[in-house]
Amino acid sequence: MDQLLQEQAEHQHPVISDLCFHLSKSSKAASTASPSDEAGSSTTTNDDTPAGAAGGPSPSSGGSGKRLASTPLPVAAIRVLLNVIRRSGAETMMGLQADLRDASDVMVEFAKRGGPILHRQHLPPQSDHATTTATDRRSQPSKRYLLAGRSHIALSSGCELFLKYVTRASLETPEFQQCKLLVLERGERFAEFSTQARDRIAVVGSPFIREGSVILTHGRSKVVEALLLRAAMVERRRFRVMVLEGRPDAGGAKSARTYAAAGIPATVVLDSAMGYVMERVDLVLVGAEGVVENGGTVNKVGTFALGVMARELGVPFYVAAESYKFTRLYPLNNADLPEMGKGMGVDSLRFLDTLAWSANNSVNNCNNSNEDGNGEGKVSSEGGTVSEVADTTSLHPYVVNLPPSVSIENPPCDFTPAKYITLLFTDLGVLTPSAVSDELIRLYQ
Repeated sequence: MDQLLQEQAEHQHPVISDLCFHLSKSSKAASTASPSDEAGSSTTTNDDTPAGAAGGPSPSSGGSGKRLASTPLPVAAIRVLLNVIRRSGAETMMGLQADLRDASDVMVEFAKRGGPILHRQHLPPQSDHATTTATDRRSQPSKRYLLAGRSHIALSSGCELFLKYVTRASLETPEFQQCKLLVLERGERFAEFSTQARDRIAVVGSPFIREGSVILTHGRSKVVEALLLRAAMVERRRFRVMVLEGRPDAGGAKSARTYAAAGIPATVVLDSAMGYVMERVDLVLVGAEGVVENGGTVNKVGTFALGVMARELGVPFYVAAESYKFTRLYPLNNADLPEMGKGMGVDSLRFLDTLAWSANNSVNNCNNSNEDGNGEGKVSSEGGTVSEVADTTSLHPYVVNLPPSVSIENPPCDFTPAKYITLLFTDLGVLTPSAVSDELIRLYQ
């Protein structure tokens, strides 16, 4: 991912280039950390690689640990806005605020489209007799989505909160240059405070993880990982984690790998089996993309159903979220949510018959025709399927290709009303859902 972000930074809008640079810089710093640094990290180095077996805060750190290896997207956006202030040629506070608003709008629009980044694959040299068809196709720039499966709400609320800091400074210090310096100073403090939010949440939330308990989580949340890793490695509690797989990005499976590396017993469960396993768990713990004014949350799709199921069976439902994700939205239902993942299209969701894949050892049987009549199409000479009805891009014999008449809906997030949430673990402390509106007033006053 670090290479993808660096490549993208060369071809994007300057603001997006800066955003990709900050994200790639945090990823690179994590990947080059020394073993002793990894032992003090409270999360993974990136979405795919656990930060060593330690994976959590060092027991000798007193629970604070070192700064998380990965920079949250809203914090990276704040760093971008600080650079906008440094580069801005504005001579008035109004002009500076306009520059910041423009940069914020560019980042939010980028996030609304899923964070598309282009990447050209680098292939080994081909022999003179090799066909060029596959090579030509694979050498074309492919589109990756940096924010696939996520919403833009956290980035938007972080930017809005930072702009509020700027407005406060302009009221306190009328002289422009002094005000600019004050904004930079406060912005750095705000970014630093936000970066440390996960550690504070881990401290306030870990006491709720009891010895011998079974915790059910959904998808991948770095703050949930930090909390559970602290409970296991600093407070030495023994518990088990059940993780819903987190389709379509396998976020839950990635989290399970992190927990296993830290020695925490973990089980991956099908998303659709949440009701089946709910009666065996002691609590549900999820993250959030955003916490709205009425105390509800926006999170990975499936969280709403998980909350309903937990309440029906009397299982506590906890949410861990940073305060910069508190947003001034007031949805009453899922229809009120802003559009998310715009432009990702049907390529963001594939349907794979994993049972057939496993039963027939797909890797060794890619050249065998699929004749079960499910519409997967014939196998091409390149080892993939060629559908006669739609989608010839899937080079896998067990991908179920659908005709154009079948529509695909793949929402990245859903809204969970406050009534299904027991408590929220935040860097401001443990809150009830009803306290969120008071905190929002305080944050934006």
